[in-house]
Amino acid sequence: MTLVSDPHALDLHATSLIIRPWVDPILDTCGHEAHGKYVELFWLGVLGPSATWLLRRMVAGLDEYPDGYILELEETAKALGLAFNLGKHSPFSRAMQRTLFFGLAHQSPEGLMVRRKVPPVTRRQIERMPDYLKAAHPYWLRSPRDIETAEYARAQSVAEALNRTGDDAEAIEQRLGLLGIDPMIITVAIRSLRSGPSA
Repeated sequence: MTLVSDPHALDLHATSLIIRPWVDPILDTCGHEAHGKYVELFWLGVLGPSATWLLRRMVAGLDEYPDGYILELEETAKALGLAFNLGKHSPFSRAMQRTLFFGLAHQSPEGLMVRRKVPPVTRRQIERMPDYLKAAHPYWLRSPRDIETAEYARAQSVAEALNRTGDDAEAIEQRLGLLGIDPMIITVAIRSLRSGPSA
């Protein structure tokens, strides 16, 4: 990778990048989870689907390797269904550029620093959204921790009720998915069932 003067440009001339966490004490405490519903509802239309999935893939890597890891670019592009070639004009490279342009990642001398949690979208970005998202956004300005805690409690309550009726983990997972519950929250609810009843 060659660093360039434009902080929003990323010239990819390597087959891999080192990904490290972008430490931000404020957003790390009160930002929105990259895999959460806020990103799906509000950032997806801003970033675009390819960049959103790329961001989530990079953050998932940091969940597994908190100190950083090597991202294989061609392999990642293929996993996301994107064409890849060295340089900045491939669909994969453009997706990477968008994560930088919107401030969700930035360059470092060794690779990329990636936010583990994302900020709220801007007022200007909200103005371009459908009316129902404009109306919903104030609700999401509440503490993400409060929202996600409530969602975890809801998922666990439903999972326990289904478990008592005899549904197995696979059936419970499918039913929670039909309720629109985030897949990561479903995973935690299923694990909670396997570890024993809640106190």
